Amino acid sequence: MLESEDTMTASTAIREHAERQFSEELSELKKHDTRARPQNWELSPWAVITYLMGGKLDSGFTISAKYIGNQRLMEIAVATLATDRALLLYGVPGTAKSWVSEHLAAAISGDSTLLIQGTAGTSEEQLRYGWNYAQLLAHGPSEQALVSSPLMNAMQTGKIARVEELTRIPADVQDTLITILSEKSLPIPELNSEVQARHGFNVIATANNRDKGVNELSSALKRRFNTVVLPVPASEDEEVSIVVKRVAEMGRALQLPTEPPALKEVRRLVQIFRELRSGRTADERTQVKSPTSTLSTAEAISVINSGMALAGHFGDGVMRPHDLASGLIGAVVKDPIQDNIVWNEYLETVVKERADWKDLYRACRDQQT
Repeated sequence: MLESEDTMTASTAIREHAERQFSEELSELKKHDTRARPQNWELSPWAVITYLMGGKLDSGFTISAKYIGNQRLMEIAVATLATDRALLLYGVPGTAKSWVSEHLAAAISGDSTLLIQGTAGTSEEQLRYGWNYAQLLAHGPSEQALVSSPLMNAMQTGKIARVEELTRIPADVQDTLITILSEKSLPIPELNSEVQARHGFNVIATANNRDKGVNELSSALKRRFNTVVLPVPASEDEEVSIVVKRVAEMGRALQLPTEPPALKEVRRLVQIFRELRSGRTADERTQVKSPTSTLSTAEAISVINSGMALAGHFGDGVMRPHDLASGLIGAVVKDPIQDNIVWNEYLETVVKERADWKDLYRACRDQQT
């Protein structure tokens, strides 16, 4: 039996939607938000940015940061959504595109669930609307037979619709969005009618540059979006902060029976990822090869969580290098031949040579024997 969101409790949901998880923060912001807000927005643009970037309200209430990075990029994103332009969040995998999309929708509409997941099999009906075929056969085309898409629901209620991985959707299906974004209406020719978008409606789409060339957006569709490129964290300290914050949140949500990892282990992992991504060591003295894997911040979080699970369930609850090693190798070595060569070279020329990394070197070598 399906369980509705209303009957789900914090103890049964592995991961709550942003508007539920941070409901107290959103409520406090709303109480103290005196600035002008666009029609049908839950918060003003200023309050949306405060929700995303964190801060302290005049009452002393602290808003946690949801995005650690360039505030100006978030301001551009929010300003875009306050106009008639849709927003495209673009970047390499793991740069928090979906995360930012969800929190923007939660803060602006109070609802982040109007979501379409883009795949090669996404159809035009999933973007526009479908039909209840039992009703259709019995009574013909009617409003009762119409099955609304999340996009149609967003138009009718004046909310934000989210389209994940837009460039994975076939090009002819993508172009279904053109009329919706330009005319703010969705024709229903079978009923000789249309749905007109209410104030507050807009679309946030995400796409990653690894899919570039798969299903390129048409020039007509590109013109309907403002693109904000989300970069990888600018500095090691910034990336470490993101990993530490998200690991703590996910550890609580997953109820992992282990203590948060030592900052030393997080910093080492982040440094490895950054060096392999950039093709050079942090001191810029040694060139290294890069693997085929993306080694994103999201993957670093996953590696730490995996290590915590190993330490909690099969160790003493303290994450150590041998708990980290298996997840680390799995993240780097995606191609068993090419990536294995890259990883072994990095292990011998960089990790082995660092005096305080001997324990990690041995743990990684033990995993490979």
